Amino acid sequence: MLPIVSVSPDEMPMRLLLEADPSEHKVKEYLKESLCYLALKSGVAVGVCVLGNIAEDTLELHNIAVCPSAQGQGIGTALLRHVIEEARAEGFRRIELGTGTFGYQLAFYQRVGFRVEGVVKDFFVDHYDEPIFELGIQLKDMLRLALVL
Repeated sequence: MLPIVSVSPDEMPMRLLLEADPSEHKVKEYLKESLCYLALKSGVAVGVCVLGNIAEDTLELHNIAVCPSAQGQGIGTALLRHVIEEARAEGFRRIELGTGTFGYQLAFYQRVGFRVEGVVKDFFVDHYDEPIFELGIQLKDMLRLALVL
């Protein structure tokens, strides 16, 4: 079983956080007041997850990433399922997130039950200094997804 531990924001490895969000400035902003988790393999952080409280009963998943060399081993799914169960046990009723409109991330979230609730046009164009590309295509719009716990 993969150990997943809750840690303070200052213990989160920036190199992993930047795998999911290329803006160190944005990561530092949402990290401040967040719930933070690490997935450990042989005592080394191979996965990260950051959630922030956006309403009394709602969390927002700000960041989830797995070290590239450890991807495809179920670590991200185990980490996401763990934080969902933690949120449910703490009495939260929803988890929301924003992601690109295509790519493996969308299927990843949908496999555990997240549903699309809306689109934020030009989010990645308006909120990031540098263009973000996935699969050779520039990300422009953000999909908003939610999971009712």
